[in-house]
Amino acid sequence: MNVIWRTLLVMRRARRRLRREGRIAPTEISRIRLTTLPTDIDVLRHMNNGRYLSLFDLGRWDLLTRTGMGDAMKRYGWYGVVSAETVTFRKSLELWQRFEVESRLLGHDDKAIYLEHRAVVDGEIYARAIIRSRMLKRSGGTLSHEELFGAIGRPEGLPEVEQWMHDWAEASSLPPTRADAPSIWK
Repeated sequence: MNVIWRTLLVMRRARRRLRREGRIAPTEISRIRLTTLPTDIDVLRHMNNGRYLSLFDLGRWDLLTRTGMGDAMKRYGWYGVVSAETVTFRKSLELWQRFEVESRLLGHDDKAIYLEHRAVVDGEIYARAIIRSRMLKRSGGTLSHEELFGAIGRPEGLPEVEQWMHDWAEASSLPPTRADAPSIWK
């Protein structure tokens, strides 16, 4: 609930841009403009590290809506879940600072879609996140890329996912949900 009003506003603006400007290609960069609010700040008076991921979600909503993927997901009962994410910070965002969230689809492998989000001020990267997201069906099971791209079209020029992302995904994975995953510290 902490960013629900921002989410609704971003979705409304994305729908308006979709009607006015048409779809963007999944490989294009989506940009939304935000301001660091008092509710984003921690005791050190800069944006809290956890808030970046919440605000990067807003970029994902904009990207999904403006590519038309959001409509396909709603129509077919699909949804995405973040299975892994990593964020790197370079500079702090201060109170009332204006910035853009840039979002783009990086590619996919046989199990997931990879996205990148950036917090950018005047063309300079302040933070970057890599997101690994799995697509699921409300009726149960995992959505295949054949089904996904059959519904929305296969993006032209989609690059291969870099090897380090595969290595990161494997190194950071947990056991499947149906397997045991005891919390044992070594």
